[in-house]
Amino acid sequence: KTDVAEADRIFSVVTEDFGRLEIRGKAIRKINSKLRAGVDLFCFSEIEFIQGKNNKTLTDSAKIDKFGNKGKDMEKVKIACQISDALDNFIKGQEKDESIWNLLIETFEKLNNSSIKPKKLNMIYYYFLWNFYSLLGYRPEVQKCIACKNKLNPCAVYFSNKEGGVICANCAKHGNGSQKINSDIVKVLRLILKKDWQTISRLKTEPPLADMLKETSAHYGLYLLSSHSFKSGLRNPAGVVE
Repeated sequence: KTDVAEADRIFSVVTEDFGRLEIRGKAIRKINSKLRAGVDLFCFSEIEFIQGKNNKTLTDSAKIDKFGNKGKDMEKVKIACQISDALDNFIKGQEKDESIWNLLIETFEKLNNSSIKPKKLNMIYYYFLWNFYSLLGYRPEVQKCIACKNKLNPCAVYFSNKEGGVICANCAKHGNGSQKINSDIVKVLRLILKKDWQTISRLKTEPPLADMLKETSAHYGLYLLSSHSFKSGLRNPAGVVE
């Protein structure tokens, strides 16, 4: 959101019917504004707007659900912000995408679950991020070597951002900028891309595995941002969890 004029504010919102929109709320920063409640941060709302010559103007908003269990949990707010940054980095224009909308709602429902353990919050983020990459058309190959199509050796697995997935030790010799990864990362990515949340939620992600998943996720996102048409207006590249 961006404050403009005396009391206006421009919001970036993701909608079911139109995709991402930039909408101006006139006088919305005034305390007595009736529009404020429905456009709170991470709020699930019904909104109405009119299309002007240069921008869209908010005319009505009604809060449906604020995904309330996040509000007082700073770790959940942090993850929600990372998801928001990823959307901001990769989605630049107005285009309806029902699959991305459904993934976003599913992810926030998981994040809003009061029974979720703090150690599992980052997995919610990675669940969103890798499935988001997939919906954008950049689903990584994690079943076999993407270069030679042969079966992987669990003792020698590499990930190539350029090739778009896992590669074997032999293909990694050909200078494709690959990085060696733990075979457990491959297993986690397979579960994420299968959307097997029941199994993922039971995984024990110790620091070495968590660190490698963070690094692999960040590097793949940065590669996509630098080599495809997502380049303008970066905040936190790839929505990296700090």
